[in-house]
Amino acid sequence: MQRNAVRMALTMFFLLVMSMTSHPKFANSQDVVANFSSGQPSGQYAFASWTPKSLAELIKGNSSGETVNITGHLFLPPGAGKAPAVVLMHGSGGIYPAMLDFWPKRFNAEGIAVIAIDSFGPRGVQSTASDQSKVPFAADLADAFTALKMMATHPRINSQRIAIMGFSRGGATTWRSGIERIIASQNIPQGIRFAAHVPMYSGGCVGSLRIAAKPGVFTKAPMLWVHGDADDYCPAETCQDYSTLISKAGTPVEFVLIKGAHHKFDYDETKHYDLPTAQKTLKDCPIETDIETMKIFDRFTGKQLSGKDYENTLKKSCQATGASTEGNHEAREQAAQAVTAFFKKTLFK
Repeated sequence: MQRNAVRMALTMFFLLVMSMTSHPKFANSQDVVANFSSGQPSGQYAFASWTPKSLAELIKGNSSGETVNITGHLFLPPGAGKAPAVVLMHGSGGIYPAMLDFWPKRFNAEGIAVIAIDSFGPRGVQSTASDQSKVPFAADLADAFTALKMMATHPRINSQRIAIMGFSRGGATTWRSGIERIIASQNIPQGIRFAAHVPMYSGGCVGSLRIAAKPGVFTKAPMLWVHGDADDYCPAETCQDYSTLISKAGTPVEFVLIKGAHHKFDYDETKHYDLPTAQKTLKDCPIETDIETMKIFDRFTGKQLSGKDYENTLKKSCQATGASTEGNHEAREQAAQAVTAFFKKTLFK
């Protein structure tokens, strides 16, 4: 028994050492940087963002001057030449292994740099699945644009070829980062904006995050939406419908529907997880916001919603709990092929 215990301890130690050497970013201390102009190598870095409480506050700007250091895991591809890049934004469960292993390896192999953003850990939050108010959605957007500006300063990155890809809650950040009024408010150096957007099993296609898709609201940067048809957290049909409206408003849109794939299908584990307390939005929720007026409307009737009307609509027609997730390696591979093909078209022009 004692010999087996020793053997198991040595095995665990070996696995720990291997994981640290294969991911040197975890072995190093986290450096706080103002920009990447020194050509920082692959590693884990902290840099200043902020925490706007609402979309209106994000657009208005950081009048308080208060900041928070978020974390970015930087993965550079081999070579010394200029490379396109992609910003990865996590969902309600926070940063997870595929964002630090599968996706960076896949994109680096194609010559694409990656920065995976942790918006929750630096704010003292592990998950928002049961309470999305723990971190404002607008803070995710602030982090995404901070990451864009940071990556644009790196001498190895082509600042005109930076994409964004987000998962679930991060998917909503991904398509909302393509809204012209939001972009104009972010003090981004001239000519720099996300060159492509990939919402992966996206949230926000219905409910309080949804922005009315009118001509001129979204940029012309192409979008690739990837979703599983077995998703009971963020139903695919809601994003299919919404992405179609964005396309009709003038943005190039592709939609890939993966048969049999559940929410978070790119997770390493293939176990099915039931999440009874997870907050979700019902697919027939009528709420959407006009980005120009910042007023909320019933998208089916056109009626403006405010005060008790808005609160009652949320309770009766929008709010629900209970969902599930399930990793699926075949679905992940299908998604990876679709995304890399999309990036070859949009980031290597």
